[in-house]
Amino acid sequence: MLKRLASFFTHLMRNYLPDAYLFAILLTFLSAILALIFTQAGFTKLITTWGGGVYGIVAFAFQMILILVTGHCLALTPAINRILVWIAGIGNTPVKGGMIVAFVTSICSLINWGFGLIVGGLLALQVAKRTRNADFPFLIASAYSGYVVWHQGLSGSIPLAIATAKLPQNFIEQMTGAVVPVSQSIFQPFNYLPAVILTFTIPILMALIHPKQDEIQTIPEDKLAELCGDCPHEALPQNPTLAERIDHSYLINMIFGLMGLIYLYFHFSTKGFDLNLNIVIFIFFITGVILHGKPVNYIKAVNTAIKGAGGIALQFPLYGGIQGIMVGTGLAKVIAGWFVVISSPETFYMFQFWAAGIINMFIPSGGGQWAAQGPITMEAAKMMGIDPVRSAMMVAWGDQWTNMIQPFWALPLLGLAGLSARDIMGYTTMTVIYSGIVLSAFALLIGFKVF
Repeated sequence: MLKRLASFFTHLMRNYLPDAYLFAILLTFLSAILALIFTQAGFTKLITTWGGGVYGIVAFAFQMILILVTGHCLALTPAINRILVWIAGIGNTPVKGGMIVAFVTSICSLINWGFGLIVGGLLALQVAKRTRNADFPFLIASAYSGYVVWHQGLSGSIPLAIATAKLPQNFIEQMTGAVVPVSQSIFQPFNYLPAVILTFTIPILMALIHPKQDEIQTIPEDKLAELCGDCPHEALPQNPTLAERIDHSYLINMIFGLMGLIYLYFHFSTKGFDLNLNIVIFIFFITGVILHGKPVNYIKAVNTAIKGAGGIALQFPLYGGIQGIMVGTGLAKVIAGWFVVISSPETFYMFQFWAAGIINMFIPSGGGQWAAQGPITMEAAKMMGIDPVRSAMMVAWGDQWTNMIQPFWALPLLGLAGLSARDIMGYTTMTVIYSGIVLSAFALLIGFKVF
């Protein structure tokens, strides 16, 4: 039954889901129409908030390009390549390949969401290279499905926001005067139990929905060679010039890499385990520089990796515009308010989770969604005598949940794999259904004070 349902969604998405770029444009139109209908914002306000949002996300888009490129460069080093090949060897059948990709991605996403996305995609490439009869879109979908737990982990932007003093987005501190350490959010049973369950059961789900033999789409040899080629290595020419000697200098690379390691030492020794997006990029970059050995090898790796960044550069600004509309016109608060109205103390958490899932379709950035939905969620929790920490985590859960049918965060993976959103969304629709059931059940249990 699950195979047939997955096959139905795959057929539906491949035939009717527009390209991710067109999806973003249509979502822009929808958010604009809803804002004009349900808010007091006029056309001028709508256009100005949209335009401001488009360019307000440029810095973040560049961060995502860097995490894709530096992560890919790191995987092209001989050392990391050997580790990925070893893990891929565990998934030596098409079904086992999807399972191991989903499991490893979940573990890595709980450590850091950017790390999980890149490792999952690169591992999927290695499984496809080793198991030539594996369905490639299914492997990439398995990687993206494992990402569904990221906001319950160490890099969750909402639990980190409410744990940071004097942060403008720490609405709990503004309401209660106290910050919330991650021991009261991430490491509470109500949060980590569903994360553990999803981590171990998403791979089983992927095994159950693996496509039938006549539906398998293997990756062509030429495409595989392009995406997962040999580790770059440039030999030193005979009778090299001074410039060529510098290009091939191990000493220059090692000194530069040592500078990076010293910086990381000072960062973690003074700030603790602060594994934010910029630090992840820096770790990928410096580690790649060191492991590639010579500057010219790293340059070659970057030239290979940059080819997959086009989708991010094109589409992220569009989602910045959508976020501008949702926040600037107040539409996000209107949608969140609808769910508050129909909530009771027992169903409040579940409805906030669902509301966050809907709002996430328009504001796929966790921090951006918290800025829009957080204030009304906290105010409603205060009025109803609901725990604000659990309420905040419901927004986090909803933010990660509908990522599975929102192409925004799939773009780094898709760029890495050379696929489109329609190739994987049939499988990840099954993930959103299953994870939605699990998380909704836990949200209800929290409402009935089981946790």
